[in-house]
Amino acid sequence: MPETIAADSVGIVETQITHFSEALTLECGKTLLEYDIAYETYGELNADASNAILICHALSGDQHAAGYNHPDDKKPGWWESAIGPGKPIDTDHFFVVCINNLGGCKGSSGPNTINPENGRYWGPDFPIVTVKDWVLSQYRFMLTLNIGHWCAVIGGSLGGMQ
Repeated sequence: MPETIAADSVGIVETQITHFSEALTLECGKTLLEYDIAYETYGELNADASNAILICHALSGDQHAAGYNHPDDKKPGWWESAIGPGKPIDTDHFFVVCINNLGGCKGSSGPNTINPENGRYWGPDFPIVTVKDWVLSQYRFMLTLNIGHWCAVIGGSLGGMQ
């Protein structure tokens, strides 16, 4: 991390995980009996939950879009230049959520997580997931935060196709 954190940074952020015990049937026909979604948030959700923005990462990205996870981090999140106080995605006005896609390898259920049915890592047996599956998991996640709809959904590359 730099000597000081810039005033327009979201600062130190913590990845959180929400566990879902409701089964999710994927477009490939397989069902995840339970799954986890890893995410980070920046800014504050307003009283009527009307200021929530979803950031969708690119194919090889993750939920760490802004700020630093640890004081000794050498670099900030991948969209630090766009997310923060006074930046284009202004955390003084918006509650920003970035989710690690289902099937990702940074905290959400995916190949490097344990298959609850057999207690072993999923590895290459993790079901194929599609953009439609990601969007369904994002919708279910949104409901856990009592958000009725996103005021914007933003992403670069594959993230922009969600």
